[in-house]
Amino acid sequence: MLPWRYIVVEGVIGVGKTSLVKLLATRTRARVNLEVVEENPFLGRFYQDRAAHAFQTQIFFLLSRFRQQQRLLQPELFSDLLVSDYLFAKDRIFANLNLDDDELALYNQLAGILEDRVLKPDLVIYLQASTDLLLERIRQRGRSYESGMDPRYIENLNKAYNFFFHHYAASPLLVISADHLDFVRVPADFTLLFEQLSQPFSGTRFFAPLAGGA
Repeated sequence: MLPWRYIVVEGVIGVGKTSLVKLLATRTRARVNLEVVEENPFLGRFYQDRAAHAFQTQIFFLLSRFRQQQRLLQPELFSDLLVSDYLFAKDRIFANLNLDDDELALYNQLAGILEDRVLKPDLVIYLQASTDLLLERIRQRGRSYESGMDPRYIENLNKAYNFFFHHYAASPLLVISADHLDFVRVPADFTLLFEQLSQPFSGTRFFAPLAGGA
């Protein structure tokens, strides 16, 4: 049994958040909370023209995630552990990157109200990866709405994520260097990670083993 009740896995698009969440849930029989991305009607247009569609995309995501987070507060009878593939507060990363000053001021007013009404995680896992790896994994999964993504946007997003989690202190944080790890195809990698999760800790911990558990 892990010493955490609510674990969030975070990282940039394509890093493998959902795959790791599903592995953790299988191992622990945890309840799973997955971010709903494809339902955002503005997302495809945003990747084609970020300036024109950033605000609509951001507000839709903020409200959609809030509604989903509210459902997490309902009593769960079948599992003591919840694992999610997104952190509600990470929405601010995208807002700061994509919105102009007036849009951001309005966004911050709304986000500030909603953030106080969501469940706080006991542990956040941040999967950190190079931009080259992220771009390759995005290409491999072949989602149509991601096909027009600008590599410079992924590079800037990666930097913004690193900045956000460098200053994150709202809960214990495990930072994983994911470039040389493959939790899905290499069981030893997942075993090493699971061992890291078996003992409680506070603050920030870094995990950067070599590939294959070496």
